[in-house]
Amino acid sequence: MKISSSAWTLRQIIEKAIEDQRISKTEYEMIIHQATSDGNLDNQEKVLLKQLHEMIEDKTVKLMP
Repeated sequence: MKISSSAWTLRQIIEKAIEDQRISKTEYEMIIHQATSDGNLDNQEKVLLKQLHEMIEDKTVKLMP
């Protein structure tokens, strides 16, 4: 299955957060904006957002102020 360009960009942003083990509130808002910017939250984007939320919840990635 071909990944959409918005999902690809979203994936890159999330991978950077995983590498850094932290994400700022601004980066988080940028991720949400990227996911919703085209008006369509596709399945790939849903999966990526779910994974990010799980990592924030289990503190693999820390949400910074």
